[in-house]
Amino acid sequence: MIRRFAIVLALAVGLLACGAHAATQTASAKKVAKPQLQKSSGRISDDMLESWNSLAKKLIEMAEDFPEDKYDFRPSPEVRSFRQLMLHIAGVNYMFINAVKGVELGKAEDDPALENYRSKRAVVDFLTKSFADGASVIREKSERGMKQQVKHPFADALVTTHSLWVAGVEHGAEHYGNLVVYYRLNKMVPPSSRPRR
Repeated sequence: MIRRFAIVLALAVGLLACGAHAATQTASAKKVAKPQLQKSSGRISDDMLESWNSLAKKLIEMAEDFPEDKYDFRPSPEVRSFRQLMLHIAGVNYMFINAVKGVELGKAEDDPALENYRSKRAVVDFLTKSFADGASVIREKSERGMKQQVKHPFADALVTTHSLWVAGVEHGAEHYGNLVVYYRLNKMVPPSSRPRR
């Protein structure tokens, strides 16, 4: 009987010790600072602007970083060169921008003429301006503008400007993926994949 009592007592003490340890662990966990999540404003236009600018940063960084003597590199003869892809992205940006604005804000061609952009600087400037103009329109139209109905530049359809901006970001992001391959084939690491100091 005494032996059974001693076992029960030992188990009870053990359970109390486990409970005290768990409580200490919980209290310690509460003291550890949780990472602060960036809060969204809840406005679709703000989120859209952030996505647009994030893509712009990656692509402009690539355009500035890629060596000028490799600007006409293409992985195979039937695809666009690095220069052509950057010009294509900027040109299509303007097709979306002009559709949202309802006016021609910039030169809107699917594939802008190469002779107008012979230097790396000319390509970088055109790409940068296209993203800056897009950001300006997103800010100008603001939240109410996201629901505005406009004609799609590539289809016989009316769509919201929000869906056009999503398509614009998607288009640029698809080509960002292409450009990563151009980097890797030249044994280079894209700027956004490099270790941050």
